[in-house]
Amino acid sequence: MRSGNRLTALTIKNADKPGLYGDGHGLYLQVSAFGTKSWLFRFMRNGVARKMGLGALHTVSLGDARKRAAAARLAVHDGEDPIEMRAAARAATRVEKAKAITFKECAEAYIKANESTWKNLKHRDQWHATFNQTKRGKKTFPAATAAINDLPVVAIDTGLILKALEPIWHKTPETASRVRGRIEAVLNWAAVRNYRSGENPARWRGHLDNVLPLPGKVQRVKHHPAVPYAEMPAFMADLRSREGVSARALEFTILTAVRTCESIGATWKEFDLDAKVWTIPADRMKAGKEHRVPLSDRTIVAIASLPREGKYVFPGAKADKPLSNMAMLELLRGMRQGTTVHGFRSTFRDWAAERTAHPNHVVEMSLAHAIGDKVEAAYRRGELLEKRHRLMDDWATYCERSVVARADNVVTMRGTA
Repeated sequence: MRSGNRLTALTIKNADKPGLYGDGHGLYLQVSAFGTKSWLFRFMRNGVARKMGLGALHTVSLGDARKRAAAARLAVHDGEDPIEMRAAARAATRVEKAKAITFKECAEAYIKANESTWKNLKHRDQWHATFNQTKRGKKTFPAATAAINDLPVVAIDTGLILKALEPIWHKTPETASRVRGRIEAVLNWAAVRNYRSGENPARWRGHLDNVLPLPGKVQRVKHHPAVPYAEMPAFMADLRSREGVSARALEFTILTAVRTCESIGATWKEFDLDAKVWTIPADRMKAGKEHRVPLSDRTIVAIASLPREGKYVFPGAKADKPLSNMAMLELLRGMRQGTTVHGFRSTFRDWAAERTAHPNHVVEMSLAHAIGDKVEAAYRRGELLEKRHRLMDDWATYCERSVVARADNVVTMRGTA
């Protein structure tokens, strides 16, 4: 065997031509075509020549390179492959690192990586609420994933998934189903990041569907509780007597029949008050299509008193942030327990169907509902803005009535097509 320690600090410094410079016993200084220098260990394994990198010269000194080469030679002598040994050691390190990463840390990383693509503010809030403790008024609610949040993500198995889901699966099946989907997404992300391996224990098809009933069969879907339209004039009178951004936001949301996320995300630049039109951009609409909302005089009055100091029509507690999606619901709970903000869209829909002659397709377009019939969708390309203006004016007029009409006293308002 050739003698070793042929290289010196001087020969290494002067080695400027591309190629290999031997130190002996399989250790070489490798000079690339770009002038970079690194260490290489060459050895035979089962009759096959192999090369193992030992690091760059600027990081690994000559002395350290000789130590690394000596360790690799000893492994070869013992019948081991030093390259495979190093790969196994690195894999073990990754496993140990994964053991230190909790499920909640993975969830937070997943949200950070994806929330910029979530245009719906309510959708973002729901993702955060799934993995974090939340407060509603004076009550505090634990995270839906509290049972697994602090556990190493590598340890999450089917039993732990069921421990998180079963307490809510029968109580709130729709919410539980969404939680399951979010857990599955986080675990998929963790697998791609090499924080865990194997099948995803939160997957539904062919796995959890064998032990949990379909959400739709657990209980019938409950519609959002709504205020009967006959009680709207009295309700609106109470609402208008209240001050604050939340009250004006709720009044505005009711009069425009939009969704919560659409109203609280409204910005001043979206409004043309002279034309009495509010244009909601496509990226804030559930259907992903721009929606123009006609504004009644009362709707404009509802926002006229609000300051225009910031971006949002209904500003939140934090600077340059919109009103919380819970603010209107909290106000509503103080006024009328058991109802929801979304329920007013049902109130509007019932009123239009039972108390007016406005065509159904005009009402549906006012609610920005997607057209299920492809043939109808192909022909209905207009916005019906003038007809929707009349509809929303009638809705505002009805909500302003000082006397609540008897439910059986049907009054047909204008709105023939």
